[in-house]
Amino acid sequence: MNQFSIKVAFPDGTTAEEHLKQGSNFLELAAKYQKKYEFRILGAVYNNELCELRRECECDGTLQFITMKDKDGYLFYLRSIFFILIKASSEIFPHSILHIEYSIGNGYYCWFEGLEWIEASEVEKIETRMREIIKADLPFLRRKLPTWAAIEEFRKQGQMDKVNLFKVRKNKTTSVYNLNSTSGYFYGYLVPSTSYIDRFQLLYYNNGIILLAPDPANPGTMPAFKDSPKYFNIIREHSQWLDILEMDNCAKLNDMIREGRSRDIILLSEALHEKKLAETADQIFRRRKVIKVVSIAGPSSSGKTTTANRLAVQLRVNGLKPFLISLDDYFIDRERTPVDKNGLHDFESLSAINVKLFNENLEELMKGHEVELPSYDFKTGKSVKSGKKLVLPENGVLIVEGIHGLNPDLYLNVPKQSIYRIYVSALTVLNIDNHNRIPTTDGRLLRRMVRDNTFRGHGPLETLRRWPMVRQGEEKNIFPYQENADIMFNSSLVYEFSVLKKYAEPLLLEIPKDVPEYREVKRFIKFLSYFEEMDDSAVPPNSIIREFIGGSIFY
Repeated sequence: MNQFSIKVAFPDGTTAEEHLKQGSNFLELAAKYQKKYEFRILGAVYNNELCELRRECECDGTLQFITMKDKDGYLFYLRSIFFILIKASSEIFPHSILHIEYSIGNGYYCWFEGLEWIEASEVEKIETRMREIIKADLPFLRRKLPTWAAIEEFRKQGQMDKVNLFKVRKNKTTSVYNLNSTSGYFYGYLVPSTSYIDRFQLLYYNNGIILLAPDPANPGTMPAFKDSPKYFNIIREHSQWLDILEMDNCAKLNDMIREGRSRDIILLSEALHEKKLAETADQIFRRRKVIKVVSIAGPSSSGKTTTANRLAVQLRVNGLKPFLISLDDYFIDRERTPVDKNGLHDFESLSAINVKLFNENLEELMKGHEVELPSYDFKTGKSVKSGKKLVLPENGVLIVEGIHGLNPDLYLNVPKQSIYRIYVSALTVLNIDNHNRIPTTDGRLLRRMVRDNTFRGHGPLETLRRWPMVRQGEEKNIFPYQENADIMFNSSLVYEFSVLKKYAEPLLLEIPKDVPEYREVKRFIKFLSYFEEMDDSAVPPNSIIREFIGGSIFY
């Protein structure tokens, strides 16, 4: 029997040489080296590819273990909790279908199709059953089946969402998980057994469930639930839009594309966006004597610029005169820009903005005085005079677009009642299937990757490497203030992944297999494989997606 040499790398920089027989898995090695880790080992990276601890050794190579402190380890943990929840729910409510939906605050919202109402006491029953399953230390067993056999297995269990999902996949085989008699399919790997799940909590919430998991930044503690009612309401509204479009997962979207209904999907999706923006403009018009500033904020690649321009059109229809101002033009000179803990310029910090000049300009404009707006030269890193002079007329309104738009420290002397705050984000509501949600951040990262490559000269690998820093800035400077918004606008489009696919896939395939980011690349390639590609010729020039793929009327 062959024996393979495995170099195990540890977080402290040390390594160990191990020799494993062909067919051995990594469970024993994980137990041997657990003492080197603060938290329990959940999975591994074998020759730069994610794998389960049950993965069999098949060649020489390198091995790293992952825990809850790693993003991938957190996802292993989260999927495993979801599977336990699925099994427990099917036992408590055998005639209903669990839907694992969107994140709310620091939890995940789930609801039951086929149940008109759920009681808090029933949520407690589900949690009790989950803890029994965990205590039993049941294995998560992964089997590779011919795709036709996987389809038949899920058909027998009544999981038609997965039957329909597999129709679009080109793979001849499909990996199916089993937890005793319950079959499951997941967009990623799981931990070895249920006993690995030591912390979670279920809460009753809006006729459904909130599932809380440990915070990856501090896996040893369970965070308290942070409710976000405005955020929840805008996502629920978007779910109602999906009902109008008659789809709630990508299998139904794929069916409509194959049926030649792409144009209908695009027209309805864009009309729903336009309706929401028109309603927002009407609200601002009704308060026109008070509101002088519309402040638009949101995370990276949420479509703030297109939203600002489309809202401006709607305000003009109502007889107002909107003027767009970008906070980017108020950046201080680069040599004065604050740096983060890594010594890099922190452009996401409010301190990178000349807040004093911004407020002076607003005060003068609201008094009816003429102001010359600044401009920022990104090549030289200098603030320069733009030559653009502005006087705000009586029916004028300023639209300020930038990531800090909801931060109360941005507006020093402007009366609160004069500001209308809008939070824009691409809040993905469409799911892969009933049990595999699409993280909102994935949609925004794909948007940014395509846009950066087309318009900013940044390759896909550079975008991937910078993304964690962008996310840190959002967690610090944007998300804490989202509930300050007067209104939230969900800029996601139900069809956008089918459009982004043909732009993003070639970029992802450019990234070499020997870089750490390749693990994320594989995940995205698999994710895009769930979607039928859509012709984007019918996408209108004012669409938010045009901001990323090109052809926007606003540029």
